[in-house]
Amino acid sequence: MNDYRLGSQGDPVRRIQTRLAELGLYRGPIDGAFGGGTEGAVKAFQRARDADPDGRVGPITWGLLFAAEPVPANALLGEPVASRCMALTGSFETGSLFPECFAGLSGDFDGQGLSFGVAQWNFGQGSLQPLLKEALASYPEVLAGIFHEHLDTLRAVLDSGGRDDDLAFARAIENTRTHAINEPWRGMFKALGRSPEFQNTQLKHAGMLLASARRWMDAYGLYSQRALALMFDIAVQNGSIAAPTAARIRAECAALSADLSRADRELASLRIVANCRAEAAKPEWVADVRQRKLCIAEGMGRVHGVAYDLESQFGLTLAELA
Repeated sequence: MNDYRLGSQGDPVRRIQTRLAELGLYRGPIDGAFGGGTEGAVKAFQRARDADPDGRVGPITWGLLFAAEPVPANALLGEPVASRCMALTGSFETGSLFPECFAGLSGDFDGQGLSFGVAQWNFGQGSLQPLLKEALASYPEVLAGIFHEHLDTLRAVLDSGGRDDDLAFARAIENTRTHAINEPWRGMFKALGRSPEFQNTQLKHAGMLLASARRWMDAYGLYSQRALALMFDIAVQNGSIAAPTAARIRAECAALSADLSRADRELASLRIVANCRAEAAKPEWVADVRQRKLCIAEGMGRVHGVAYDLESQFGLTLAELA
């Protein structure tokens, strides 16, 4: 099932906003960003049509809006499982669903200059420069079509080889009060993040994170798509699983009833991993980490105000990895 909800982005959302505006229910910008204003208008439309006012545009609401036209397919569901795991973590990091989750962009709020993409690769740690250099080398026409006359500036920054120069560039193109990246650079980086070519670059450079996720799955006897998603999210958000936490996970998993079905054991193990890793976080972050990790373990939940259904939005289930 495909649906559009708080956090969704793209042309289908623009169509929804346009139709709701025509009906006099939506007065916000037609920007393709499903925010609170769009959600409120959807609920008003649903109430007017005696539909469940859940604020989501699934097959029923889409059909009411567009004369029984089928809801557009979710292109993400045809992508490899690694891409879908990245999209999920990216959506947590950026607050946006596919494809905008691959274009998360922030300025120097954390001293890293500019952070970009699903894993928030950044200039300060030197993790973003290799992605941009590879994209320049592999897809020169794509980048030329995005950055135009600004491409030489970007290339010069990347060729400088100096972290201080990279940070100075990032700080020069941001709002020094809010740390938001200024236009036109914000729009250009966003366009790059939405491009399939740079999404492929991100997937390639996420290889080490995915490898860690696979190792942790093996260590705890996990097999599912959701397990890979959970471990990848730990690799991005938390970085590691310390030895004491790993020992606790193994002990609690070993104590599970032998009578559990394979699927029930997998789910119970995922919950153990989620809770143990959350409780190992700094006290001020425990609740946030727990909410995010349990959402993945259980396949649905609400994170930072956005409702998630991993199967319908990301095609991530308890099915065994191929």
